[in-house]
Amino acid sequence: MSGHWMTKGIHVLRQPFAQALWIALLISTSCSRDGPGRTAGGEGSAAERRDPASYLYVWAADDDGAESDFVAVIDVRRDSPTYAEVVTTLAVGFGGRAHHTEHAMPEGGILLANAFDAGLTFLIDFNDPEAPSLAGYFAEAGEYHHPHSFERLPNGNILATFQRRSRPGGSSVETGGLVELDPAGVPIRSGSAAVPELDPSIRPYSLCTVPGLDRVVTTSTDMAGALNPAVQVWRLSDLSLRNTVVLEPGALGSEHLGTAEPRLLVDGRTVLVSTFSCGLYKLDGLEEEPSAELVYAFPQREGTYCALPVVTERFWIHTVPAEHALVTLDITDPNRPVEVARLTLAPEEVPHWISLEPGGERIVITGYAGLAGRVLLARLDRETGEMELEESFREPLAGRPGVDLRRASWPHGDAGPAAPHGAVFSRD
Repeated sequence: MSGHWMTKGIHVLRQPFAQALWIALLISTSCSRDGPGRTAGGEGSAAERRDPASYLYVWAADDDGAESDFVAVIDVRRDSPTYAEVVTTLAVGFGGRAHHTEHAMPEGGILLANAFDAGLTFLIDFNDPEAPSLAGYFAEAGEYHHPHSFERLPNGNILATFQRRSRPGGSSVETGGLVELDPAGVPIRSGSAAVPELDPSIRPYSLCTVPGLDRVVTTSTDMAGALNPAVQVWRLSDLSLRNTVVLEPGALGSEHLGTAEPRLLVDGRTVLVSTFSCGLYKLDGLEEEPSAELVYAFPQREGTYCALPVVTERFWIHTVPAEHALVTLDITDPNRPVEVARLTLAPEEVPHWISLEPGGERIVITGYAGLAGRVLLARLDRETGEMELEESFREPLAGRPGVDLRRASWPHGDAGPAAPHGAVFSRD
């Protein structure tokens, strides 16, 4: 790749890369809270609100794929004169279809942003939020390639799912695995997810660590489109694969398909796993003989996929595209989740990505269809689970809430409309 060099597996940017990297687009569905004169409907005054985050970091792809992926920094300080405005952007020099970032901004100020189609992950330095920089990028980790999701470990390293593995001289792409990386993306150790006698189509998708039990839980949906029903349990201390659990369907016969996002609950032992087919499963017996039980099913609609959740101490908040909604479940008893609230968007809007403000109450939302190209904020009542759109989060003269990324010009150039995907709040 012209203009870059590699150091122990990490690529460090030397100069802008002028030509977009063209990679065929795969089918993507995707454990760790007002400006002057503006008030959000029904929210009370700005002085009564505590907004821990100052900025929103939005990872976006060029809409027509002709230009570089980039990150947009949006001001979310309600008392700022540039509230709800894009204050700067950073183009990474590759067009790889921006996909997931980490689910929350990590300590240390460097965010991992994945361009899955290109098999690349970028390290974006936000220590100066209004002047972010590209610290580097990585692709393969030995035989493993196409990383997807990441979780930070207590030692500062990164645990990553890699969907694919190619052996030297091999003629086929095999099941990927788990890889531990240092903070710069250099591989340290790895483990294979392959269980060929059970299911050769497993592709590690997302993950959740359970440090108290020395376990990791991974899901298995293939980014090429296969909705796999398997969940895998690993030993965290050596990345050895311990068990593969195939979920059972519920009354609809499809709730188990497409294992998606595992999340560790507040007790440090219980893991709930969502599926793209709108099931929610509880895992038991992680230390010995894991099993899974369907504890909740969200409404389904053909052609849409339930997507990301966020979790608080009491609530599981889930994107439910079939109802154009975010749904809050009370998971005080994880065996019997109960819906307590929902935020219904416009009929044409399909939510996909959500992330919760660290220590705060705001949720960022991106998605598809009528929500394509736009970024919304909602407010969560952490006591009741109720949500409402932040009506004040809109550009000047805009007729509806949200920041629209379908524009001609950006601080980094005239790249045209963009498609946002991963988005997280700053940690300040």
